[in-house]
Amino acid sequence: MVKQNYKTLELPAKYVPKKSEPYMCLEQQAYFYQLLMAQKQDLTNGKNDVLNAVRNTDSNDFASVGDDADNASQEQALTMNLRMSERDNNMLKKIDAALDRLENGKFGFSVISGEEIGIMRLMARPLATMTVEEQEEYEANK
Repeated sequence: MVKQNYKTLELPAKYVPKKSEPYMCLEQQAYFYQLLMAQKQDLTNGKNDVLNAVRNTDSNDFASVGDDADNASQEQALTMNLRMSERDNNMLKKIDAALDRLENGKFGFSVISGEEIGIMRLMARPLATMTVEEQEEYEANK
């Protein structure tokens, strides 16, 4: 018999993790794995669109557009695309870190205390690395 793992486990279409299940059981791991992989795929697709838009904006385009307002608008669009690309890169790094924690059995547990983060918090914020209390304390001390 082949042992199931969270990467290959097929979940029911409407599966949602429940508090009544053992914390970070195989089904929950599979759920978060699929969720994170879908987010990663969406970001990767969007990143390619943004990078293509940036690549297609040649510096000569600014000179040929016309008046100063058009040039400023074009430059603002380029700057926004670059910021979006940077934001997406940061998000991809966080998703990869979450996938690593999942692989190492540390997903769903605080990086500070090792306590359970909680299913409800992970449902709201799958990239969470701390409990609500730890996050609040962290933000208060910023």
